[in-house]
Amino acid sequence: MIYQDLENKVALVTGGSFGIGRATVLAFAKNKAKVAIADINVEGAQAVAEEVIALGGEAIVIKADVSKNDDVKAMVAAVVEHYGRLDVAFNNAGIDLDHANLADAEEEMFDTLMNVNVKGVWLCMKYEVQQMLKQGGGAIVNTASMGGVIASPKMGIYGATKHAVVGLTKTAAVEYGRKGIRVNSVCPGVINTEMTERAFALEPKAEKATLRAHPIGRFGESEDIANGVMYLSSEASSFVLGHQLMIEGGFTAI
Repeated sequence: MIYQDLENKVALVTGGSFGIGRATVLAFAKNKAKVAIADINVEGAQAVAEEVIALGGEAIVIKADVSKNDDVKAMVAAVVEHYGRLDVAFNNAGIDLDHANLADAEEEMFDTLMNVNVKGVWLCMKYEVQQMLKQGGGAIVNTASMGGVIASPKMGIYGATKHAVVGLTKTAAVEYGRKGIRVNSVCPGVINTEMTERAFALEPKAEKATLRAHPIGRFGESEDIANGVMYLSSEASSFVLGHQLMIEGGFTAI
């Protein structure tokens, strides 16, 4: 679906070099938005930018580690310097690590996941909101997870980071909704991405059981999430605020 109100809007996507980020960048381009692709993987982001240009769109690449304050501040400044404003932000950058029961996990795993998945989203919103307040509004979409509303064995720390993203999303929505900034999140289920492939490689037996847990009968595709982001970024969702959009094939309905 094409959302005409996204045409000529300026959209920032973090973690835009592959998977859900890449699909969302391309979706913004198809909706004729101007895109800024932020990623620590510059080569991957540049490849996606070239795909945007091939579609007749406009894109810039910004190297940024979302866990670092100076990088995030400079990232938002670079978008505004190039395009003049920031209308939509998709805070998608995140990581997963080897899974472990809580008592077996190491402190390094906890710190790494929290720094990227939680601190990174907070820093992005911090500077995005500051810019959007200056210009009179905008839309922010965060990548949470169905793991942000349910529990999964061996994924306690990762799940905690996504629960935190849900909390940050709701709080930002309440604080800035009256000031023209809509903040929502998408909560993907199991999506066919490189991250998912790595997870099943660690626990091969889990794949069939996980598939059975999806009433829709399949895993999701990155484009499924991108479609949700387009909706939450557009005026079609103008009365949606602080919402966690479940895109998980019915997994949490059971």
